[in-house]
Amino acid sequence: MFVLQFLIVVLLVTAAVVALVLYAQQASEREARQKSLAAAQAFANSPGIVAALDSRNPTAVLQPRVEAARKRAGVDWIAVYDTHGIRLAHPNPKVLGTKANIRIGPVLAGDTVVEQGSLSRSEHSTQPGSRKYLQALVPVFRDNGAVAGAVSTGLRIENVTGLVQRQLPIILGSGAGVLVASTTGTVLVSRRLRRQTHGLRPTEMAQMYEHHDAVLHAVREGVLIIGADGKLLLVNDEAQRLLDLPVGAEGSNVGDVGLTSETAGLLASGEPVTDEVHLAGDRLLAVNKRPTAPYGGLTGNVVTLRDTTELAVVSGRAEHARERLRLLYDAGVEIGTTLDVVRTAEELTKVAVPRFADVVAVDLLATVVQGEEPAREPWQKMRRTAISDHQDRVPLKPVGELITFKAATPQARALEMGRAQLVADLRRSNVWQEEAPEAAQGILGYELPSLIAVPLQARGVVLGLVSFWRAADSLAFEEDDLSVAEELAARAAVSIDNARRYTHEHAVAVTLQRSLLPRGLPKQNALEVAWRYLPAQAGVGGDWFDVIPLPGVRVALVVGDVVGHGLHAAATMGRLRTAVHSLSALDLSADELLGYLDDLVTHIDADETGEEVTQEISGVTCLYAIYDPVSGTCTIARAGHLSPALVHPNGIVSFPDTPLSPPLGLGSGLPVETATLHLPEGSYLALFTDGLIENRDRDLDTGLQLLRDTLTHPHSTPEQACQAVVGALLPERPADDVALLIARTHILNPAQVREWDIPSDPAVVSRIRSDANRQLETWGLDQLAFTTELIISELVTNAIRYGTQPIQLRLLHDRFLICEVTDGSSTSPHLRRAATTDEGGRGLFLVAQFAQRWGTRYTDRGKIIWTEQSTHDDDATPNPALADALLEQWEE
Repeated sequence: MFVLQFLIVVLLVTAAVVALVLYAQQASEREARQKSLAAAQAFANSPGIVAALDSRNPTAVLQPRVEAARKRAGVDWIAVYDTHGIRLAHPNPKVLGTKANIRIGPVLAGDTVVEQGSLSRSEHSTQPGSRKYLQALVPVFRDNGAVAGAVSTGLRIENVTGLVQRQLPIILGSGAGVLVASTTGTVLVSRRLRRQTHGLRPTEMAQMYEHHDAVLHAVREGVLIIGADGKLLLVNDEAQRLLDLPVGAEGSNVGDVGLTSETAGLLASGEPVTDEVHLAGDRLLAVNKRPTAPYGGLTGNVVTLRDTTELAVVSGRAEHARERLRLLYDAGVEIGTTLDVVRTAEELTKVAVPRFADVVAVDLLATVVQGEEPAREPWQKMRRTAISDHQDRVPLKPVGELITFKAATPQARALEMGRAQLVADLRRSNVWQEEAPEAAQGILGYELPSLIAVPLQARGVVLGLVSFWRAADSLAFEEDDLSVAEELAARAAVSIDNARRYTHEHAVAVTLQRSLLPRGLPKQNALEVAWRYLPAQAGVGGDWFDVIPLPGVRVALVVGDVVGHGLHAAATMGRLRTAVHSLSALDLSADELLGYLDDLVTHIDADETGEEVTQEISGVTCLYAIYDPVSGTCTIARAGHLSPALVHPNGIVSFPDTPLSPPLGLGSGLPVETATLHLPEGSYLALFTDGLIENRDRDLDTGLQLLRDTLTHPHSTPEQACQAVVGALLPERPADDVALLIARTHILNPAQVREWDIPSDPAVVSRIRSDANRQLETWGLDQLAFTTELIISELVTNAIRYGTQPIQLRLLHDRFLICEVTDGSSTSPHLRRAATTDEGGRGLFLVAQFAQRWGTRYTDRGKIIWTEQSTHDDDATPNPALADALLEQWEE
């Protein structure tokens, strides 16, 4: 209302101001017109004007008079023209003598012209301002009535509007005063109305009344307003129903509407009442009464009535519904906490007993428990997996027993039909008792007459059956209980199926991993090795280790880690382990081997990126160490892996600062660096993955310190050291898989090594063979004399003929007899089959035939060609006649 009134006042004031402005402007223009015309006529009729026009130099006479007359008249200009429109006098001297653009025709006819127009840049004045003007043109008459010339006077429009602007503040001030006065009145009236209506508008008041009336009569709670005189001022529909009041009771006294004296006295009293239970007829009412005076109303009381009889029933149902919801919520939380089939079945029985049933039994197919797909065998044959009984009744059949359901039993019908079966009282099921008397007698003997049997189904496949039993002293199952039983079974079935699938995948992964990891350690004398591998709690992973014998009684130790868990990590680990074995067979150095392995991981990632299921191998780490027991040195190269722990014979533990290269497969292009350690005999070298020292509750530095403290204590064997490390650093079920490899070093006895420096002279071959035979006799290896002579003759002769200095022969006596010939060239011999016409080319072929293994490895100063012969294989001795013939051929 206030806004509307304000807008009306503003509109009226605005209209008044506009009207006043228009009127003032018209009046000003009219005054200016009259002023201009009067000035022109006065000058045209001034004495001597005609004589001035007829003089020789009218301009000299008229120009001063024009300027003086303009100032006196208060106009902007006065100009004089002859009968041809030539300017004779003008305020702008530049235009004198020029013809003006004026309507001279009407003037020559004796008429007066008043007009508005636009000034040119050279006319009348050079002062800035508006170019619009108001001009009066008057003729100058001679005594005989002829026109001698013309006089024009004019005013600029800006001078005309200036009059209006001077009047406008007065006009606006008066309008503002009217607006303020009217607004003040409107504000006062509006404030008064808002106080009376509590700030509500008429429409809001109408809506509020309608809403209050609708709510008052729609609520399921009786409402009475009773005046101070005991009359009923308001009665809603619910109060009329609860008290059985007559129609039109409003306005009547409380004692005159048919209420009992007790009820009428309670309502008419002035005492407040809070939740007082009162019997009114056959209803039990909860009465509340409060005075209305403190809340702004008239003196009286407001009474509310609730029917607690119906509320008790509703509350009981609501509580029952809440219990069911709470049961289902707890089932969602407590069932399926682990990926274990049996544990999930046990969780189902514990959730349902005793809140839903007295006894719960879960029977599953044997293939489901084993993690296999449900077999297509008769559903009646199942194995009891879990059972729960809160009263410790004797179970029908214990866990692990084979369960066979007869065709007439509710369980068999549930399995056959694929939906839950409810039997409220088994004692009344004559068909079941006749078809399966033994089962019926057993169940009824345990006083379990009420049953709900629900099949456990997931993805449309039956996994088993759950039976809910209630004892005779409990309420029998009803139809409403079926939905709860089915929901419990459905949730358990999904969890059981997930656990079954996990069990299957875990078994496959474990089988795969066990087939990929070493089943035992190879025989060698350089290191005494013990190892541990612990799979992660979540399943198999990608950690691996290896001990690989190398030529020259050397041994390679490998530890690697493929980040992640599951079949992909295990399969990748197997591929990398196989690659490491293949590359080790080439007798590569540690840095070269990791370089090739890095390329392999990169290619594997590139190949798998184009597949539909992409899972890149990211974060593969590896440590490769080569130990030489002859020199006691260990060459280590690592790619993203932790440095090994070194335990010196005096018990001091250190973590050697070996160069660290990026993890494999990152494509960094950086070369792999190595470090060489000198290990005294009896030193311990511990290689491990990060799962050993780092977990959620322990950072890397803490784990390394704990490992250092554990290894500091003396241990007699690597096996005992492994046991101590695992016991100190790992929980029972680690979160990440762990690989641990501990090796104790041995140094080869110098008596088991013999070396010869060989000059580049073929004549020394015979002497070298003789020296080698004597050394074999010293070692007790006479049975290898022939084959060793053949091998030495061929390898030394080739080194002299095709190699460069220095040339050296070394014999090593360990588990094998090892022959090594070193020269300074990098050319490698190749095995070939010589033709019958070839004079040579057969020696290396015979070496390969008589030696168990042979090969070539490259060093920084050349190459080494080596052979291995078993010290226990008598069959390795060749035919003496063949050996003599070959020796003669080499000597020639």
